Amino acid sequence: MASSPRVVRVGTRASKLALAQTEEVVRILRAAWRDIRFDIVTVMPEGDRRKTAPLTALGRGTFVKGVEERLLAGAIDMAIHSAKDMPSALPDGLAIAAFAKREDARDAIVSRRRATLDGLPSGARIGSSSPRRSGQILAARPDVEIVPMRGNVDTRLARVAAGDYDGAALAVAGLRRLGAMDESAHILPPAVCVPDAGQGALAVETRAGDSETERIAAPANHPPTWASVTAERAFVEALGGGCRVPVAAYAVPREGGAALHIRAMACLPDGSRVFRASVAAPSSAPRAAGRQAARALLATGAGEILYNG
Repeated sequence: MASSPRVVRVGTRASKLALAQTEEVVRILRAAWRDIRFDIVTVMPEGDRRKTAPLTALGRGTFVKGVEERLLAGAIDMAIHSAKDMPSALPDGLAIAAFAKREDARDAIVSRRRATLDGLPSGARIGSSSPRRSGQILAARPDVEIVPMRGNVDTRLARVAAGDYDGAALAVAGLRRLGAMDESAHILPPAVCVPDAGQGALAVETRAGDSETERIAAPANHPPTWASVTAERAFVEALGGGCRVPVAAYAVPREGGAALHIRAMACLPDGSRVFRASVAAPSSAPRAAGRQAARALLATGAGEILYNG
């Protein structure tokens, strides 16, 4: 009599995008472990329940907390998150076992006119609830209006198509993973809009010390993505919890993966002040590279907006 296969319970948010992301990682794990059954368990975190609350009121970590609670309680064995949703300091008892290969980390403007950011008319209404995107877009185009927008990707695109907004600022990774990337999307170069730390990357989280589950998660890890996202998270951590304004970091492997080029940014949400810095550092010490990027940003005078007011 054949024995039952081992079951690994994989927790995720229940949204269409979260499920697509989780399937992306689970496909890798299923191919690597033919004798293990991976069951996907959906969880609805607080951020998904509070659909009308401004994102600024929810805070980073709101969209992962409920899943992490299930992981700590032993109701699931691992969790798949958008890396950008995870705070730089994990809850006690949890660890990141892998970062899967990153999708395009950049942001995009999706508009009915299929216009570039520069091509949008003065006064155009751009939907976004991200202070990071809003500040950088307004710095480049102070004559447009940023209008709060929440909802899943399909909802946001539908509201643009219906004419409620002239455009919306969205992550390219989400558009690609949902098959919604088309000619209506104009990608914003990182020189204009630095992506959020971890954007486009998927994290596999396990209980700390669970070496067996970490071993199972290992085939999903993509070393260049691990180095990049680790550096970005270290950048955010180095700036500390006292930051009162949006910050961002985007690390790109260079020199055959031996080095990381990191863009760092801090801005006011109204776009009136933006500080930028860039550094190159060895990818072999990504946390040190992230801390170097934080020091470089502070050297520009960014502390004036980061910790005051």
